[in-house]
Amino acid sequence: MKTYLFRAGLLGLLLVALGATVATGDDKSDTLSGKASKKPTDQLFTRPDINLGSGTRTTVSDGTVKLPMVVVKGTPYAMGYHLGRLMKSEMNAFIPNALEGIRKELKVSNEVLVEVWSRMAAYADQRVAQELSGLADGSGIPLSTLQAIHAVSILMPYSCSSVAAWGKATVDGHLYQTRNLDWSMEVMAHEFPVIVAYIPDKGIPHVVPTFAGIIGAHTGLNARGIALSEMGDASAKEAPYQVHAPHFTVFFRTMLYDADSLSKTIDIFKAQPMTKRYHFVFGDGQKELGAVKILAHSPEPEGKRLKIWKDNDPTDEFAPNVMANCVYNDEGRGAFPTLQSEYGKLDAKKMIALANKIPIKGDNVINAVYDATALKMWVSYASGKVEAYQRPYVEVDLAAVEGFRR
Repeated sequence: MKTYLFRAGLLGLLLVALGATVATGDDKSDTLSGKASKKPTDQLFTRPDINLGSGTRTTVSDGTVKLPMVVVKGTPYAMGYHLGRLMKSEMNAFIPNALEGIRKELKVSNEVLVEVWSRMAAYADQRVAQELSGLADGSGIPLSTLQAIHAVSILMPYSCSSVAAWGKATVDGHLYQTRNLDWSMEVMAHEFPVIVAYIPDKGIPHVVPTFAGIIGAHTGLNARGIALSEMGDASAKEAPYQVHAPHFTVFFRTMLYDADSLSKTIDIFKAQPMTKRYHFVFGDGQKELGAVKILAHSPEPEGKRLKIWKDNDPTDEFAPNVMANCVYNDEGRGAFPTLQSEYGKLDAKKMIALANKIPIKGDNVINAVYDATALKMWVSYASGKVEAYQRPYVEVDLAAVEGFRR
């Protein structure tokens, strides 16, 4: 009897520590008969306070195209929770079906995808993991399902483009940067667009044009004028990839949270091991006014793994097709002639036209153009079978978002 009481006492302390209610004899019978008022998971642990944040959902439009925009504020968990709450319908329509299709295409189980995410997340920014937990609670989608869908970008190959121009190359000296996301149209992610503005309690406000339920950043802009773009270079034949490293979509969020200059962006980047082959373009529209192009290839030897090119660099892979105040990677799809002919006249409209010229046609899911100096963004999503380069762009004035510029 004493042993039983001792063990029961320990159990009671454990449940109290976890925020649970200790069941009385009557409670036990209610639970066993299915009459308990709370789900078992609600009894095992408490959740962070969602009142440490807030969220609002609005619409941005060019007059013809409407896109949902969600502004979330607070702790990482609270921002994730409110994002999940506000995008619950779209997430439940998109995530389970997309995951099932991708899982069959990759011929992997949910368990394998969760394993990939778990290994990668062990090296990643815990703020993103906390957001993901909140996203699950707000949307009602199991955390393991969201972990699995976030592992997909680690395993699927894709290829993209980016151009950055500033100073003498642009009409007003601002830094403009493009980003083409060329990915599988069959995933149908473009049918569930959302622009998310994060205003964290600690860190720099930032915006990510993404898809319902996806909190990793394939691109983004923060309130200090840091713009991020990526281009994948690894084919599926190069798998297995290095998953004992944070994926770029996660460390992009770290950069958006923490980088207040191009130098800081590069410092954060250099601290990240690579999962596979990539190119990147990082721009700073304010503090240092400039951009770099980066080749980061794993698993090459250390001396060949990383190359950083500034503008007009004679060692650039595209030299001699280089010039001052411009960097680009378009895999030879024709950016340089436009940069030459429009040099000194480049503005948002011309950069949109350039972005529309260089995607991989057939796979152009989303395009974004940033004015990283004035904190404006223009974004286009594919719709149905009509690709992003064929669709109107919606302008978003981030400086007008409450709390974004602080």
